[in-house]
Amino acid sequence: MLRYLITLQAPDRTGLVEQIAHAVSRHGGNWLDSELRHIDGIFAAIIVLEIPSDNWDGLIENLEYIEGLTLTHASTRAAKRPAHKRSYTLVAYDRPGLVLDISNKINALGINIEHFSTQLESASHTGVPLFRATFVLGLEELSKQELLAESLYLIGDDVLLDQIIND
Repeated sequence: MLRYLITLQAPDRTGLVEQIAHAVSRHGGNWLDSELRHIDGIFAAIIVLEIPSDNWDGLIENLEYIEGLTLTHASTRAAKRPAHKRSYTLVAYDRPGLVLDISNKINALGINIEHFSTQLESASHTGVPLFRATFVLGLEELSKQELLAESLYLIGDDVLLDQIIND
């Protein structure tokens, strides 16, 4: 069995996930991990699959027949798991550069971002645009948690940070 990461994009419509899942199943693939989203009318997916090597070309050919679908792929292997996973939610007033600020603070501490998701929402009482980031970090050293929190709070006085322990 080979392991692949594929990315897919298509104009969103009902039944896309079923079409993709059907093609994977028909070629003996095992759907291991995925993120599927509808963003501004576009369906976007990142999927990790295991599939018999003899069936890979057939799967790609079938996926390419799905109307409007574009895809990329790369072979992968199971990654080493970090010692500890931690999930965070950060909320701040929306402004350009927040993702750069957050990723710079995390990278400066040598911490790996494993999942990162953002949304723009309105504050319930004021209607002020709020930026919300939810992210999962792989930490080799738990001692960096406090440094991380201190560093993220330096982004601005409006930053709210919540942490969830995942171990």
